[in-house]
Amino acid sequence: MKKWTKDIEIDASIEQVWTFLDSSLENMQQIMPQVVEHKPVNVTEEVVGSVYRQKYKEGKRTEEYDVETLEYINGTDEKKLKVGFTLANMFEITALYELKKINDTKTFFRYTVTNRPLKWFVKLFLLFATEKVVVQFLERVKHVAETQKR
Repeated sequence: MKKWTKDIEIDASIEQVWTFLDSSLENMQQIMPQVVEHKPVNVTEEVVGSVYRQKYKEGKRTEEYDVETLEYINGTDEKKLKVGFTLANMFEITALYELKKINDTKTFFRYTVTNRPLKWFVKLFLLFATEKVVVQFLERVKHVAETQKR
């Protein structure tokens, strides 16, 4: 299993950053443009255990998978969202988004991704996997949150 963790400070309020992670498809697409659909399958009152069906477009191919909420905290000074899904029956992936309020206009954002191959031959692909995608995602969230301050 591969694991990447990176963090960044964002010049936007914790609530502003959170709207892109815990909100509508339209907001989510600003930081994850490849997600073309995000529909509830089973929503629980406590959020953890909720399942959403997502469609993800990569080039001409569209993948569909169920995303389960594994952890959820929506506090004033701290927010956390952890989701898990299986991609193409080959990878079990988790994404953990952690936000901490530094002050009213600055937020600490940590992003952790795990990627576990489900088939032996897919392990070879992970040998070449880098943290580049994680860094690019952090930078996209920072850019979107800072340029779309409410």
